[in-house]
Amino acid sequence: MRLLVIGGGGREHAICWALKKSEKVEELFCAPGNAGIAQIAECVPIAVSQFDELTRFAKEASIDLVFVGPDDPLADGIVDAFEAAGIPAFGPNKQAAEIEGSKIFMKNLLKKYNIPTAKYETFTDFETALTYLKQQQAPIVIKADGLAAGKGVTVAATMEEAEKALREAMVDKVFGDAGNQVVIEEFLEGQEMSILAFVDGETVKPMVPAQDHKPIFDGDKGPNTGGMGTYTPLPHIEQSVIDDAIVNIIIPTAKAMVSEGRPFRGVLFAGLMITKDGPKTIEFNARMGDPETQVVLPRLKTDLVDIVLAAMNGRLGELNIEWSDEAAVCVIAASEGYPGSYPKGRAITGIAEAEAQGALVFHAGTALKDGELVTSGGRVLGIVGRGRDIAEARARAYEAVSVIHFEGMQNRTDIAAKALR
Repeated sequence: MRLLVIGGGGREHAICWALKKSEKVEELFCAPGNAGIAQIAECVPIAVSQFDELTRFAKEASIDLVFVGPDDPLADGIVDAFEAAGIPAFGPNKQAAEIEGSKIFMKNLLKKYNIPTAKYETFTDFETALTYLKQQQAPIVIKADGLAAGKGVTVAATMEEAEKALREAMVDKVFGDAGNQVVIEEFLEGQEMSILAFVDGETVKPMVPAQDHKPIFDGDKGPNTGGMGTYTPLPHIEQSVIDDAIVNIIIPTAKAMVSEGRPFRGVLFAGLMITKDGPKTIEFNARMGDPETQVVLPRLKTDLVDIVLAAMNGRLGELNIEWSDEAAVCVIAASEGYPGSYPKGRAITGIAEAEAQGALVFHAGTALKDGELVTSGGRVLGIVGRGRDIAEARARAYEAVSVIHFEGMQNRTDIAAKALR
């Protein structure tokens, strides 16, 4: 088969890496890709938003199947565009992708079908929102309704911080149109957990659970990022809690989408909080997580192409998906200044040494400049260590981090520490 992956980050590098292992893949393309992906796939310089150019390329290159990585093109209807052109694409259509594209749609869906989530109210007018906010107590959560590159959520520790976040979203428009509507939500206390699942309508095949680290600094301090590291499995979380989330949140959500006439096909990602009252939904994403994908796919034993084809052909329920028992820990190496503005074009060294130690190094924001590997994004690399357990995988990940260098490189030093307490 000839496959095309859409996207150019660490998630897409991990997806390309997993697809490349399949004997069914004759040729692999990625649009736009990055310097790391270019080592295993042919990169095509077309942006994820250029649907006409992407469908034209897919036809000319006789692409058999498209795998869509990022959220924005899914929300904008890229799957619909490929299907209209007669090219099978793995991912939800525009209607189903609204579960991520609109937090208000998602929250209202959960409320309608009694699926556990935080209490909330939605607003389209700043003054009304502010009046409501002043009647609440901190900590409290402010969410821009639309997609904001993982940065549209503020967990406000004080009412001043909450008011500032509300003003930035609705008045200053720091997230553009994504902040035209907001959700004000109760703060949930507990441990976060991510469960990704392959979904085809009402058929749900959960992946192994992972835990992401959103804040930029150690100890979960500082502003939220797209994710500074992740790990799997979660030895400190009971299997019964994981099963509870699958049975009471993920499966009912897939069924709810079918009932709404928006059957979901692709990867459904549940961001969950394990509260004293059990798991509750923080968010749903309509695609694989980043950086969760970088630890989940290395544990996948079943051919990823077989899974995608089964989901596309309505046979997902017949497939037994196998996972390895090993642990995986991913540490993100980020540019200085991230998640704010950051420099680009800084030389990267040490990746070959890290890989020689057995680490997987997934490129997120890299480019080639005059034949030299340089930084080109906020999150630059996802460095993955694997081992028999979290302790061994974590030690290997940080060994690999220690040999990689670029000027201003920052990373958290406590990824997966929660699992060892």
